[in-house]
Amino acid sequence: MDIHNTTEDRVLSLIHEIFDSIEKEAKPDRPCTCFQCRLDTACYVLNRLPPKYVVSSRGVARTESETIEKQQEDADIVSLIYEGHHKIAKSLRPHFAHNPADRESPLSIKGPVFNFPTIIGRIFNGLNFEPVNNIDVELLEDGKLAPMIDPNWQNPYRLIPNTAGTFTFWPKPKSTEKAGMEKTFSFSIFIRADNFEPLQHFFTIHVTSEDQAQTSFSMQRTFKIPDLYLFPPGNDNEDN
Repeated sequence: MDIHNTTEDRVLSLIHEIFDSIEKEAKPDRPCTCFQCRLDTACYVLNRLPPKYVVSSRGVARTESETIEKQQEDADIVSLIYEGHHKIAKSLRPHFAHNPADRESPLSIKGPVFNFPTIIGRIFNGLNFEPVNNIDVELLEDGKLAPMIDPNWQNPYRLIPNTAGTFTFWPKPKSTEKAGMEKTFSFSIFIRADNFEPLQHFFTIHVTSEDQAQTSFSMQRTFKIPDLYLFPPGNDNEDN
């Protein structure tokens, strides 16, 4: 079943119109209008609006025909866009160049490719079973940091208190010869933290190549790592 959120379409369309207009004005103090800031603004707006789902062309047509209601909704969306853009401009993501000329996703790999699932896991203190935070978690491939799909996905991943010990990685797709090829990739999770023994957890992911790179995050494409536990030096722990 293909379910579509028409609110998302409208928000993205208005964001591009507004940001393009800001660029044309070319004011020296204009806020950043790069691809990432557009996405961040879209998330800000969409998290504050109710979605409108349709499953057919008739549903799309009905949504477009509700002219008066649509005009009011657009006014509310525009207000949220300016509000979100203003907040985001004050706290730009540090891992991006924020070049206004960047209008598209930084992912440039063309198919066919091996698409990796999102890797998700949790880390706990092995003595009290509480989530660990304020440490870095590394995803390694061939002994090196595995490249991520874009700068929104960090490697190393910094654990913070409000994520309850959960880490996430999304490796960058790898080019291959054709779709339908199968391959097993080897990775490891590596953690070195003060007051704990280093931990390295090895695992493999079996992937079948596809025609094109997957750029939309989906919880249906995830790889769950068993819970990992850190122990202070001198404590017996399971071999990971």
